[in-house]
Amino acid sequence: MAETATPAETVNSVRGARRSPAEHLAEAFVSGSVPGTVTLTEIPYQAMVGIRVDRTSDAGARVASVIGSLPAACGEVTGKDSVNTLWLGPTEFLVVAPEEAHDSLGGSLVKDLTAALGSDAGQVVDLSANRTTFELTGSHARAVLEKTCSLDLHPRVFKPGTAVSTELAHIPVMLWKTSDESYRLFPRASFADFLGRWLLDAMREYASPEVP
Repeated sequence: MAETATPAETVNSVRGARRSPAEHLAEAFVSGSVPGTVTLTEIPYQAMVGIRVDRTSDAGARVASVIGSLPAACGEVTGKDSVNTLWLGPTEFLVVAPEEAHDSLGGSLVKDLTAALGSDAGQVVDLSANRTTFELTGSHARAVLEKTCSLDLHPRVFKPGTAVSTELAHIPVMLWKTSDESYRLFPRASFADFLGRWLLDAMREYASPEVP
C-alpha cells in the first residue's frame, strides 16, 4: 500500500514546483547589477495578505494585535518582528511577511487574521500569488527610479519607512523605501517581466564602461 504524504510533505512538494514571476530574469539581474552602485534582485514567495477593516473598530484592534498595529496615514508602514503592514487606504492594508508565515497548511498568518476579524465587517484575503517583490539597492537606486517615477523621491520628502502606491514605467506598484539606499517594489505578477526588464535597461548606464 502506498504511503500517504503528510501535509508538510505535500506543502514542500508544491513549493518545489513553484516558479517565481521573475525567476527567468535571475541571471540578468546579477549581470546587470553593479554592487554598491545599483543592484536588482527578486525576493520571491513572500506572504502577502490584504486586509479591509476599520482600524478604529474593535475588529481593527483585534487584527492589529496579530500584526503589531495598523498604519494610520498614507505612506506609513508599521511592523512587528518581520511582519510589516503597508497603508493602501483608510480601511485597506497590505501585510508583507516572510514565506515562513505560510508554514502551516492554509497559512497561519491568514488564519490568525481571519480569526481576529471574526464575523465583523471586513475582509482578509491571501494575496501572496498576486505580487512579487523586487529589491533595488545602491547609491544610484533612487536615480534609476526617478527616470520614470513621478513622485518626489528626494530623501527630505521620501524617507525610509515610507510606502506608497505609484507607477513605474506605467506599471502600478507599491514602492517602499526600506533604508537610505534600498527600495522594495511590489508589482503584480503579470507585470514582473516587463518591469524587471525596464529596470535592467534603466540600470544599464551604470554598468557600461566610462567613455573617455
